[in-house]
Amino acid sequence: MAEQDWGAFLERAEALMARLESMLPPARAPLDWERARALRWRRGRLEAIAHPQRVELASLRNIERQVQLVARNTRQFVQGLPANNALLWGSRGTGKSSLIKAMLDEFGEQGLRLVEVEPQELVDLPLISAELRDRPERFIIFCDDLSFEADDAAYKALKAALDGSLAAPPENVLIYASSNRRHLLPEYLEDNAHSRLVDTELHHGEAVEEKISLSERFGLWVSFHPFNQDAYLAIVHGWLEELGVTVTDAERLRADALRYALERGSRSGRVAWQFARDWAGRQGLARAER
Repeated sequence: MAEQDWGAFLERAEALMARLESMLPPARAPLDWERARALRWRRGRLEAIAHPQRVELASLRNIERQVQLVARNTRQFVQGLPANNALLWGSRGTGKSSLIKAMLDEFGEQGLRLVEVEPQELVDLPLISAELRDRPERFIIFCDDLSFEADDAAYKALKAALDGSLAAPPENVLIYASSNRRHLLPEYLEDNAHSRLVDTELHHGEAVEEKISLSERFGLWVSFHPFNQDAYLAIVHGWLEELGVTVTDAERLRADALRYALERGSRSGRVAWQFARDWAGRQGLARAER
C-alpha cells in the first residue's frame, strides 16, 4: 500500500474509532456504598437507586403481626444472628412489598442494603451473590411479585440459591420475595390426581411435591389476607391523617370510600391509599376554587 493510501486509511480508522467511542455509555462511577442503600441489578451490574421510595413501618396498618415477624427476622440478620429467607405471600395490595421496603428505612442506619432484582434477572443470582459476599454491609435481595412457570430458568436459579447449590450462600445476604401465590407456581386440579393415602397419611404426587419444594426453601412464611370493610376504612382514615386532611363529613367519606373499593373489586391497602390521594386532591381543588 502506498504511503499516501496508508495515511488515508489510518485517518478513516481513527475517525471510525472516535465514532464508536462516542456511542459507548459513559464509564460507570464506583458505587458509594455509604450512600447507595437501595440498589438494583440491571444488565449484569449493580446500580444505585438515586431516589428510593421511603416506607415507614408506622404507616403500615392492619398488618401488625406480619410487621412483627419480618422486622424481627431482619433485626436478627443485621445483628449478625441466624435469620431466614422470607416469602411474603397472599392477597394483592395488602402491604407485602411495602413491608419489605420499610426494612430499609428501619435498618438502613445499621448497615442494611436492599437490592431489587427483577424475576427475569434471577438467573444472575450467583453473580450477584459473588459481588456482595465480601462486603461488610448486610444485603436483602428483594424480588417483587414473584411467580414462575415450571420450566423457567429463573425458578431453578432461585431454588439453587435458597438451598440446593454446592456453594455456601453468603452469610451477609438474604432473599425476601413477595408473591400472590403461596408456592410461586400455578396450581392445577390435576396436580392432586396422584396424591394417595399411605397408612392414613396424605402423600402428594410428584407435581405437587415439586411446587412445594421451592416455597418451603424459605424459612419464614408470612401470609397476608384481604381486609374487611372496617379495616379498609381504618386504613383510609390513617392515610388521610398522614396527608393532613381534616374530615368534616364522615358519612360522605365512608360512602365514597366504599364506592371506590366496589368499583375496583378490592378493599386492599393499596386501594385505600389510592382513594385517600384522590379524596385529598379533590378536597384541595375545592378549597382552591372557593
